[in-house]
Amino acid sequence: MKNTAMLWVGNTTITLVIVTIMAAMNFPFNWVFYLTVLGQLMIVYMVYKVLTDNYITEKTFEDFYEDHPIGQS
Repeated sequence: MKNTAMLWVGNTTITLVIVTIMAAMNFPFNWVFYLTVLGQLMIVYMVYKVLTDNYITEKTFEDFYEDHPIGQS
């Protein structure tokens, strides 16, 4: 993935963690509500960016997990 897609993943994750912390700390409802709506919009855009990213790999299913290849026990 390009850096822009991973940037959106990171920013969205941080935003939603902040929403969780704010809700636990009893921040005013309107702050939590608007940040939640922003987080939901960020999730939609993040999914779009990740799915439309021009990512190409040479890996196939036969490669399986690189730390434990299928042929080894």
